[in-house]
Amino acid sequence: MTTTQDAPADSLEELGSPDLSVSVRDTFGIDSDLRVPAYSVRDDHVPEIDPGYRFDHDLTLALVAGFAHNRRVLVQGLHGTGKSTHVDQVAARLNWPCVRINLDGHLSRLDLIGRDHVTVRDGHQVTEFVEGIIPWSLQRPVALVLDEYDAGRPEVMFVIQRVLERDGKLTLADQSRVLHPHPAFRIFATANTVGLGNVNGLYAGVQRLNHAQVDRWNVVATLGYLPPEEEVEIVVGQVPAMDTPAGRELAASMVALAGLTREGFRAGDLSTLMSPRTVVTWAENLGIFGDVATAFRLSFLNKCDEEERPVVAEYYQRCLGGDLLPAPAP
Repeated sequence: MTTTQDAPADSLEELGSPDLSVSVRDTFGIDSDLRVPAYSVRDDHVPEIDPGYRFDHDLTLALVAGFAHNRRVLVQGLHGTGKSTHVDQVAARLNWPCVRINLDGHLSRLDLIGRDHVTVRDGHQVTEFVEGIIPWSLQRPVALVLDEYDAGRPEVMFVIQRVLERDGKLTLADQSRVLHPHPAFRIFATANTVGLGNVNGLYAGVQRLNHAQVDRWNVVATLGYLPPEEEVEIVVGQVPAMDTPAGRELAASMVALAGLTREGFRAGDLSTLMSPRTVVTWAENLGIFGDVATAFRLSFLNKCDEEERPVVAEYYQRCLGGDLLPAPAP
């Protein structure tokens, strides 16, 4: 016997639609008169607020449009630019529940749609259909974020394509059911490319996306790295011990070094770069080990290919002085 499993009652089902309207200027510090709906209560699915987070102007407006006007927003940028974090922090300030899926090569169609499970109920063995993450999210006030969108397998991507339609309805053929999206359901995606494949060789495993699917994204935003002075503020904000004149000068040198690794990555000289997260980790580890070079080796250098470490050491010498690697034996 095959049955459809009743969805368990949860707090999201009782949340309903947003009950507030907040100012973009007051909430995100962005110069705009736009207002965006929000919730007055926080659910467990709402990301934690990072009080030191700095919002990118254009991307914030794009995401706000996604929340306010139900636009499908695709965010593209190099790894480490904070694409997913940006979506999280916008959702966090709106108290909007958020669910993230990583579209890696192991995610299957059944993971997204659902599958039959055999269980025992009232002493009888029955087969129940358990909804996957797409139907589950679609029926709730959730911002669904598809990370690594350009790495998804083709059969998985065509499942998502149905949800990207204007009305967003999803048909479960095996269950003869048509699911209508919750009025507060939203969908976002992040990707390293814009769906043209691994044209520069930087991102192995990404797919060339079907243009009909890319065309269904209403807004495509790009996120680059922050200006150095803003990245310094983030480092100082995350590591208050560096909020001194000497600490800020050191943070500026650390950010400059990170910038060189990013230029080297783009030029093909390095296969690894320093993201803002890595710089913050370096600053945090400095507080533990008490030595800039040691903290750098343990935070970043040891992740690099041995053939590329002399290049990184040269960057370090240019930005902070001193030798990072031991002198070669005579």
